[in-house]
Amino acid sequence: MDSFEWNKVMGAVISFALLIMVIRTISDSTFHVEETKPAFTIEVASAGGAAEAVEEDKPSLAVLLASADAAKGARQFAKCKACHTVEKGGRNGTGPNLYGIIGRSVAADDTFKYSSVLGGANQIWTWELMDQWLTSPKNTFKGTSMGFAGIKKEQQRADLMAYLRTFADVEEALPVEESAEKAEEAAEVSR
Repeated sequence: MDSFEWNKVMGAVISFALLIMVIRTISDSTFHVEETKPAFTIEVASAGGAAEAVEEDKPSLAVLLASADAAKGARQFAKCKACHTVEKGGRNGTGPNLYGIIGRSVAADDTFKYSSVLGGANQIWTWELMDQWLTSPKNTFKGTSMGFAGIKKEQQRADLMAYLRTFADVEEALPVEESAEKAEEAAEVSR
């Protein structure tokens, strides 16, 4: 073989390698799959047979509310403004007025037409219930007509609740964190 033939062979090999690289780059950008981390880890039983309890590193709702910033909550409320008002005697929009929401019945406003799910709920808006609601309204009261997806970040929910707390005749007391000992005692009593 002369050098011209070798140049053709080498050109074909290089062209093929470049073609493979281009195809790989295009397919990676088209069919890119991000590596995701699981939301939580499920512990399985150890070889000894007993599963160990997984303790969460998340702060309690009481701790989050104690450190909540109502000014930041005002920014979170911007997501709610399209449907709700917070002023005393304020009008209802697509959603009810939220003045004094913490501590009142779920469907307390007689001037607002609640969905049948909320209208039939015989509950009080506690800090815990409000936290669940703000996380996912659809999962808190299945069948609700509220179309809000929820706020996933715990501190943002706490900030929003701190903001809502300022719109009441009397601010609702913040929850108190139970000590670990009291929580264990309560767990033993319930067994």
